[in-house]
Amino acid sequence: MRTPDYSIRTATPADLDAARAVMLDTVYRDFGTGYVPRWHGDIIDPAGAYLSPERHTLLVAVEGAGEVVATAALDSRGPAHPPNPRHVAERYPSGVTAQLRRVYVRPEHRRRGLARRLVDELLAFAAADGGYRAVYLHTDPGVTGAEPFWRSLAKVVHDEREDAGGGQRVVHFDVPMG
Repeated sequence: MRTPDYSIRTATPADLDAARAVMLDTVYRDFGTGYVPRWHGDIIDPAGAYLSPERHTLLVAVEGAGEVVATAALDSRGPAHPPNPRHVAERYPSGVTAQLRRVYVRPEHRRRGLARRLVDELLAFAAADGGYRAVYLHTDPGVTGAEPFWRSLAKVVHDEREDAGGGQRVVHFDVPMG
């Protein structure tokens, strides 16, 4: 079986519908939440969230035939409290924190190194910016493969499953910038 060739590049306005489809499919299929406006506004307006602000970016992985099969984004907004724990929000303030978001790969294209390549490109973008002091992300450990993938690249700073009373089902990570 031939493995498709992929290219990774900064998304253009022409990519946004396909990128949005990858993101929406993921929140419906993998997260089971569907679209939630307070969590997913950037999915509906990726141009405003990632293409317009200079310190933000949206990357796409494009299969040889031209189909967008994966996304990855970075913005300068740190995690908010609430819903995130206060100490996490204080550790990763907006403006100096690069938050990795929407690292999503269509199921039939997983296990081919795309997510790792996308993250490497996001980290290079953060380093080149020069104004970021930290790289942060959070993930839902209920999504198959998400937690082991991030543990292979980053350090857990807080696992809400261990909180008294439960908290959210979220694991927070610090990602080495370089």
